[in-house]
Amino acid sequence: MRRPLSTRQAVILTLLWVSICYIILVGSERIDGPLILTVVISGALVFIPLIKSLRNGKE
Repeated sequence: MRRPLSTRQAVILTLLWVSICYIILVGSERIDGPLILTVVISGALVFIPLIKSLRNGKE
């Protein structure tokens, strides 16, 4: 089993995700449904394992 992420690693992953989303949203010509759906799905793919890892680290 893998070790849970540290708080520092979680913060770095969150900042990377936010910066990538910012670059995508600022660089796009228009913000439409597929773009918003992609950002929401990517957020789920990043934050669900991150939250699970942080919960397992506290136990």
